[in-house]
Amino acid sequence: MPTDTTYGILGSAFSHKAVNEIYRLRKRDLNKPLIVLISSMKDLKKFGVFPTADQKKILRKWWPGPVSIILPCPQEKFAYLHRGQNSLAFRMPEKVGLLKLLRETGPLVAPSANLQGFPVAKNISEARAYFGHQVDYYKYAGAVIAPPSKLIDLTSGVEKVLR
Repeated sequence: MPTDTTYGILGSAFSHKAVNEIYRLRKRDLNKPLIVLISSMKDLKKFGVFPTADQKKILRKWWPGPVSIILPCPQEKFAYLHRGQNSLAFRMPEKVGLLKLLRETGPLVAPSANLQGFPVAKNISEARAYFGHQVDYYKYAGAVIAPPSKLIDLTSGVEKVLR
């Protein structure tokens, strides 16, 4: 389905099974964490992430919007998400419909809809070409062509733009 940046392949961030299936479907590097979409800063607490006052200022500056921000997440119970990196990239999208969905479902992992190393699907036809019947549901929204989210690392306490 479309996210705030591109078509993505989405699943519950709290489901080991869904996360592992997305890695399998995308043939994604198992050491590379997925981005987690959230509906509010309160969702960070669900991951044991408690931003400092300075980090909160930066989050408010960029969210909601197409900016993914990496924050420390050292909890071992989330190793299936952070893949030993002890940090996770979170994004609070601006799209009203997507925020509504996130409020209903809770946080979702949302890597782009493509096989690792291949172009991102710009429409449902391209997504189906990658995943076929292996995906449970496709949401049509026409062509979606946008750059990937800006990526900012806050793990050191300093705002560091990675892309």
